[in-house]
Amino acid sequence: MFRAPKILQWLFPSRIWGISVPNKTIFLTFDDGPDPEITPWLLDYLAQQDLKATFFCVGSNVVREPEIVARMLSNGHAIANHTMNHENESKVSSKDYLESIEDAAKIIDSNLVRPPYGRLSKSTEAKIPRKYNIVMWSWLSHDYNPKVSIAKIIQRAEKIKPGDILVFHDNKKTEKRLKELLPPIIQGLKSKGFQFEVIK
Repeated sequence: MFRAPKILQWLFPSRIWGISVPNKTIFLTFDDGPDPEITPWLLDYLAQQDLKATFFCVGSNVVREPEIVARMLSNGHAIANHTMNHENESKVSSKDYLESIEDAAKIIDSNLVRPPYGRLSKSTEAKIPRKYNIVMWSWLSHDYNPKVSIAKIIQRAEKIKPGDILVFHDNKKTEKRLKELLPPIIQGLKSKGFQFEVIK
């Protein structure tokens, strides 16, 4: 599945699955970074293409890579909260999960939170302070999944539409595949007249 199922959007209506836009605007997002290998390449590519993106950063990676984070911000990108240690909410207590969000918030100045793996129960979500907006996605790249071919991902990107939130990953697991699939997807979207904005 490349598109977020309608049933999930119905079950979790308070989360942001897409953004209503009056034009051909889409929202490019990257999870899990910053990574010392792939993120600098990604920032170079985005600068070359004059694109802005929203990076959902893991707090522990932000601590390790402050120079990369500074470059993200100076280049006009937005950074957002992806928890402190990339916890899977289904495998930790609500208390520990909420603490991870708050720990990350101390070093990531954003009210946007994306749950790692897309896992977040209604019970834990209800305990997250209302100052945070939970951002999901409407189009999933499968850049992390070697069972999905690069060719298929590029083909399915043809279905991206205005208001979509696209999710890719800048981590060691996706490094090789991201370099192969992102440029042709971006070129295809730009050729259709899409504009790219950060999530605010």
